[in-house]
Amino acid sequence: MTQKAACFPPQVRLREPAEFKRVFANPERSTDQYFTVLAIVNELDHPRLGLAIAKKNIKRAVDRNKIKRSARESFRLQQHDIINIDIVVMARRDAATANSTVLQSSLENHWLKLIKRCATY
Repeated sequence: MTQKAACFPPQVRLREPAEFKRVFANPERSTDQYFTVLAIVNELDHPRLGLAIAKKNIKRAVDRNKIKRSARESFRLQQHDIINIDIVVMARRDAATANSTVLQSSLENHWLKLIKRCATY
């Protein structure tokens, strides 16, 4: 049995403003205390992740970077279970004080919700 690579190459990232704009236009939403996650089905054969961690909500750069690392790691480990959707993760104020374990479990719940909601398309 072959093991799938758990990496985060450039093709699984949202980079262009137009890609983010497409997700923000008419997304499926999943929200909790720490994150708002938006998703929309894409035409590719793999999921893609974009991060929108605002300075307005998370003041310190250290905290923003911690949140981004947690989101990337969670996506990297779960990407083979996620269908072909574009995802944008936005942090809420409480995410700044949460530890990485809590952030990871929150994101895993978001991935599951969005897979169920977007699978119907």
